Amino acid sequence: MSKHYAVLGSPITHSQSPRIHAAFAKQTGIAMDYLAIEANHDDFRAKLDASNLAGANITLPLKEAAFALCRTSSTRALRAGAANTLVREGEHWHGDNTDGVGLVRDLTERHGLDLRQRRVLLLGAGGAARGVAPALLDAGIGALFVVNRNPDRADALADAMGEPGRVHARTWETLPKLGEFDLLLNATSASRGGSLPSLPMALAAPRSAAVDLSYGEAAIPFLAWARAAGCTHAIDGLGMLVEQAAESFLLWHGVRPSTDSIFAQLSGRADALVTAD
Repeated sequence: MSKHYAVLGSPITHSQSPRIHAAFAKQTGIAMDYLAIEANHDDFRAKLDASNLAGANITLPLKEAAFALCRTSSTRALRAGAANTLVREGEHWHGDNTDGVGLVRDLTERHGLDLRQRRVLLLGAGGAARGVAPALLDAGIGALFVVNRNPDRADALADAMGEPGRVHARTWETLPKLGEFDLLLNATSASRGGSLPSLPMALAAPRSAAVDLSYGEAAIPFLAWARAAGCTHAIDGLGMLVEQAAESFLLWHGVRPSTDSIFAQLSGRADALVTAD
């Protein structure tokens, strides 16, 4: 008998998560179904409770709300203060956060980036930023600068990391004074409307890597800025999406699927397809 899973958030029609998990289920021979459910803050809990789900992925703008409703949480979710993966335990939810491990695995294993001692700029301080910040620190980056339009949110994220000499909160207005970064991450939703707030070209060094945690059209403005600024790498969030999904699948089913074939399909790299059967 198939168990039911879903991704909840808004907007959700663009989500590739149902396709990813269908591919994982076929690869592993596990019976499951997986839906995309439009939900926002006002109806999130009601839709979650009414869906008879064994597990769920949570996307914008609900990751912090998801963490708040969990009775128990993993260390990853506790450090982030946000949950992107829920596991049903009886009548209650257990929360985890697979975003950070998904990002680091994509950057280091798929794109071959060395994150150790890198100077990193993180744009945004919401649920997506909170999910990746702890994993970046664990991966050995040298310094993390969190920049957000709401300075209180940036301060709260920096304080939550507990490393004041390594994590620094800054306001958007200070961007021109921050110097060059080895890795620049866009974790804001600002570009979902097709535009991006002005960013100084001087933020990018000759060998910088720029990463947007979104994918598809939402990632275009930031990655276009990164190429214009001379970044060596301009990477969208598709690989991170696939890797965090595999980690969620592992939590739900006890097996981690191979990710290369589904990433190749989603990215249109037909020449890179590998057989996963």
